[in-house]
Amino acid sequence: MPQAPIRCGGIDVAAGQRQLIDLPIPRLYTHTALTIPVRVIHGRQSGPRLFVCAAIHGDEINGVEIIRRVLDVPDLMRLKGTLLAVPVVNIYGFINQSRYLPDRRDLNRCFPGSEQGSLAARLADVFFREIAGLCTHGIDLHTGAIHRDNLPQIRACIGDPETLRMARAFASTVIVNTALVEGSMRKALAQRGIPVIVYEAGEALRFDETAIQTGFEGVLAVMRALGMLSGRRQSGRRPKPYTAGSSVWVRAPQSGILRTVACLGARVKKNQLLGIVADPFGEREAAVKTPAVGIIVGCTKLPLVNEGEALFHIARLEPTHTRGRAIRRPLGCVAHRLQR
Repeated sequence: MPQAPIRCGGIDVAAGQRQLIDLPIPRLYTHTALTIPVRVIHGRQSGPRLFVCAAIHGDEINGVEIIRRVLDVPDLMRLKGTLLAVPVVNIYGFINQSRYLPDRRDLNRCFPGSEQGSLAARLADVFFREIAGLCTHGIDLHTGAIHRDNLPQIRACIGDPETLRMARAFASTVIVNTALVEGSMRKALAQRGIPVIVYEAGEALRFDETAIQTGFEGVLAVMRALGMLSGRRQSGRRPKPYTAGSSVWVRAPQSGILRTVACLGARVKKNQLLGIVADPFGEREAAVKTPAVGIIVGCTKLPLVNEGEALFHIARLEPTHTRGRAIRRPLGCVAHRLQR
């Protein structure tokens, strides 16, 4: 028996159909109408309902290309369950190449939203009611913020078994255990029992082929693990990802110009030198060292830093976990060297 239709944006999508649905959101002040476009693929057979979304932060665009590639996969013709694909959630920020909405709010701190709230709250409400709230699982695609680069990684609450299963299936380099932040989409959905993993890779306003391909393969791998697609990963087996119980930002000890020594993806020991911050004359220099054993999963791309600014993001690992395995090298990291 085919599964029952799914209703999204007031439109019923029957089993075995694909439908592009435009969800109305507040207009621009120019009177220009805006919508959140959603591609709904409703399989003939019942199964999980998965949403995959990108650009909740409007300048984080790698996920837009990841979703385009996922939607081009022929195996979706034999999908079990339902896929709701949303390449651009924050349309306002996407148009303006900005992380934020026009009211300077962060959309990912406004969930579950409100029909009578701020612009950000209203956008969150539409996404939550018409898309995420219909699903059983979710994948949220992100990049680093402006002038920051992220190693491909999954952020998730690993204490939840189903979330951990999705995180492991994605098979990124690192899984970082992260708390549920108030107002985030993850927390709002966790309160409804809907597991969500966040994929972080690359930097804002830039396409990164390694980040995109890793994300594309990861989304398909999760869909296979959930039983939505048949078959196995086609690109060969990857090493088991590292799992970090927490992470820490290393901040600039003084204002100045950063000379980076360690590269994104490097495995580091406690008190290892990551870089040096100096004034333009080199008269005042301060070493930047890691406070913990781990992997550099994020770093600044801008060498001009102020005291207290976040420079390196370290996923904390047990000392024995940093031996003997190579970490997938990001493209463009010509200085990359693994610390043995």
